[in-house]
Amino acid sequence: MGIEGMNVRIDRLRARLANADCEAFLSFAPATNQWLTGFRGSTSAVIVTQGDAIFLNDFRYTEQAATQVMGFSLQEVPGNIQMRAGEKLAELGAASVAFEPGYMTVADLDYTKSAYSGELRPAPDIVSPLRMVKDKEEIDTIRAAGALAEGVLADLIETLKPGITERELAAKFEFEFKARGATGASFDTIALFGSRGSLPHGQPGDKPLEHGDIVLLDFGCRLNGYCSDLTRTFAFGTIPGAWFEDIYHLTLTAQRRALEAVGPGKACRDVDAIARDIITEGGHGKHFGHGLGHGVGIEIHETPRLNPESSAVLSPGVVVTVEPGIYLPGQGGVRIEDLVVVTEDGCENLSKAPKELRVLGV
Repeated sequence: MGIEGMNVRIDRLRARLANADCEAFLSFAPATNQWLTGFRGSTSAVIVTQGDAIFLNDFRYTEQAATQVMGFSLQEVPGNIQMRAGEKLAELGAASVAFEPGYMTVADLDYTKSAYSGELRPAPDIVSPLRMVKDKEEIDTIRAAGALAEGVLADLIETLKPGITERELAAKFEFEFKARGATGASFDTIALFGSRGSLPHGQPGDKPLEHGDIVLLDFGCRLNGYCSDLTRTFAFGTIPGAWFEDIYHLTLTAQRRALEAVGPGKACRDVDAIARDIITEGGHGKHFGHGLGHGVGIEIHETPRLNPESSAVLSPGVVVTVEPGIYLPGQGGVRIEDLVVVTEDGCENLSKAPKELRVLGV
């Protein structure tokens, strides 16, 4: 994104600051700071007032910031960056400063307060609604990240042989992400075999792949600062039983119906309910315990959330996952996940990997 795009983001934040009756905004959050400035490092501070946009970094990031940060004045500071940010706020004379409480630690606040005596005011919705709606460049980047990850999936599932462990397969995914141009994985790759597929977020272990195993793969890569996310479930060698076919087709039906419901003006909880009701009517409501989906962007989990408690409403430009699952303890599980962007009249599915039940290794 060019300087004009970054300036638009700063101006939109300034408008929200005025509405919140705050004189400044402070952030140490890498994701927020990337969205506002273009910086992809791990440590920085951003201060925005109606007249100033200041980016603070330590010595490690001076050269990187000079090439990435747009729309902000750059200042290298020594020592504790939270204290330096507090000193800068005091120098600016800001009486009230908004911050995102979900991204600010108690230690961050304490260090900042040691150098700044004004009001630090939690404002959970100051930036997240802005980040939630993606522009064309962001959507194109997420689409490209998804395509790269799906290419890795297509290649690796053709190579699966008995004996490979979950951990080895997960490592192959993450190696290929980087080898093909991604920064790395969006999150720790999930590769689960057999009955371990009942662990919704299980960690890959030493379980070797065997004939008749379920293969549950949840993965994504980070490309140019943005994430992708996809889950596919397979059988290896042979289908483990009629029970697996039943929960696979039930999950797929629930996912397809939920995808049909995604669109502008739709309440996230209502989209969740469509998939949840289908799974419940199929006798597996207690086996679908997580939300239907979540926003994806700079972070792998962003607003909005698609779950029974969500008050969010979808709008064009919002990117979310749709990922129902059924998990039977001791037997195995199924999850099918696509990544979609809300459009003016529905949604575009960014995930192209086939979803029909497939038996690998035959």
